[in-house]
Amino acid sequence: MESLFQANTHITILKRLESLSPSSTASWGKMNVSQMLNHCQKPLEIPLYNRDFNLKSNFLIKLLFKKSMYDDSKIRKNLPTSKAFKIIEPKDFITEKTQLKKLIEDFYELRSKESFQPHPVFGNFTTSQWGQMQYKHLDHHFTQFGV
Repeated sequence: MESLFQANTHITILKRLESLSPSSTASWGKMNVSQMLNHCQKPLEIPLYNRDFNLKSNFLIKLLFKKSMYDDSKIRKNLPTSKAFKIIEPKDFITEKTQLKKLIEDFYELRSKESFQPHPVFGNFTTSQWGQMQYKHLDHHFTQFGV
């Protein structure tokens, strides 16, 4: 499984981000490209800023989905998202792209960190799992927009 903490993967993700444009369109889903860029910031803010977005842990969700957050399976298209991560208001493309790039860079700087605060829904992840989970989410949405 690729990880956002791997140098080559980190560079590839940034190149994919750069290839997005305001006219990029989704193959599925309801978000436009600017909304997607804002949405992708939220999971990165959890480990970077210890944000919990008022998310609540649930034993069943943890049991059924935790491993899928960092395994090799693809995220299903049109899977419902948490209300906290739903972006419906208009967003500025340049602002969102710049902010997401910064968060990706800041997250990559944590690659040697030995432990993180628990995820508000799924609990503890290893550093490796955090990197895999973040890559998986970005890959899903970049693929959604054809990059």
